[in-house]
Amino acid sequence: MSRRAASAALLALLATLALALLAGCGSGTSTVIFKDKTEDSTATAPEPEAGGEGADPEAPPQVPREVAIETGSPGFDATAIYRDDSPGVVTIRSIFGGAEGGAEGSGFVLDPNGEIVTNAHVVTEEEAGGGRKPAKEVFIEFSNRNILEAKILGFDPFADVALLKVEPEGFPLHALELGDDSELEVGEPVAAIGSPFGEERSLSVGVVSATDRPVKSLTQFMIEGAIQTDASINPGNSGGPLLESEGKVIGINQQIETNSGANDGVGFAVPTSAIERSVEQLRENGHVEYAYIGVSSSPLYPQLAQKLGIDSDFGAMVASVVPGGPADKAGLKGADGTLQFQAAEYETGGDVIVEVEGHKVVQPDALIRAVGEKKPGEKLELTILRDNKRETVDVTLGKRPDQVG
Repeated sequence: MSRRAASAALLALLATLALALLAGCGSGTSTVIFKDKTEDSTATAPEPEAGGEGADPEAPPQVPREVAIETGSPGFDATAIYRDDSPGVVTIRSIFGGAEGGAEGSGFVLDPNGEIVTNAHVVTEEEAGGGRKPAKEVFIEFSNRNILEAKILGFDPFADVALLKVEPEGFPLHALELGDDSELEVGEPVAAIGSPFGEERSLSVGVVSATDRPVKSLTQFMIEGAIQTDASINPGNSGGPLLESEGKVIGINQQIETNSGANDGVGFAVPTSAIERSVEQLRENGHVEYAYIGVSSSPLYPQLAQKLGIDSDFGAMVASVVPGGPADKAGLKGADGTLQFQAAEYETGGDVIVEVEGHKVVQPDALIRAVGEKKPGEKLELTILRDNKRETVDVTLGKRPDQVG
């Protein structure tokens, strides 16, 4: 069959299938329109053709009927999401003074009383001696063209989250609802709204490319559980919301991985679980505290365990222990050797943490997550392998420093 004949056959098939699909289509972001003269599939009896037996000679001729086939993701309506949520997205302009000048980013209304969430790096700058300092002035531009000065209630450099406050002056604020990032699945459609390159309240759509990604924070520590997406994120999108199909915020767009300086299809968002934790502490204290164990580790996997003769095919191999830190005080031991294996180098000979609070350490970030769920001063029970013998160690967690060593 020739290419032209195959194309004609495909179009004919799609036109026929359109009738069967029309009644069951959900909402979507795009449609394909076919002109079709075929009768409605829901009709109980066909009408006579013009000029045929029983035809009404005065009846108007039949006109082609439009049949729509949905091609967007079922239940994902980007137009509706933008219509409902864009009024709650804001543009943020920060003034630092000096050589840095200013910065621009995005954010969203968290509370109708005036709370705004954005990235900490939008409203702070790095100090010469380390740490970060807030902008001298911050201004918020809303979708109704009102511009208000904002107060920085606090910022969290570990999660790159900042909480701002404005005083509404005679107009209502459109707050966005936080969703649950714990149930996200790869492939789910998402939408990002922000001000890339100063183009206010721009919409881009994509999917969840991955979950539980570790990404850089504003400190030496990583942000755990970040959402990776191919929705277009560019400079200026920082702090804007990443939205799921119901229009709920599942993250704030934080950074991109790029070789060009602009979007290459790999963007990351801080998940709402991290946002909620930050906001709760910033509301109460104006700053955040994270628990700290003071070790670095690498994941153990079956082939490496076999190579090292370790009696477990999972765990976190302790590479180093911070002198004087919580793990050091509890007696944990770091590596004393190295091994080149399967095109990678591993620090070996230290303790292997196989359980935390009775849960197996299978995923690479299991130890980090367990520490993150605790508060400074609380204890963490570890089961370790030392010389292939199991021991239980209780570590009293400390307060995470901004920088290590």
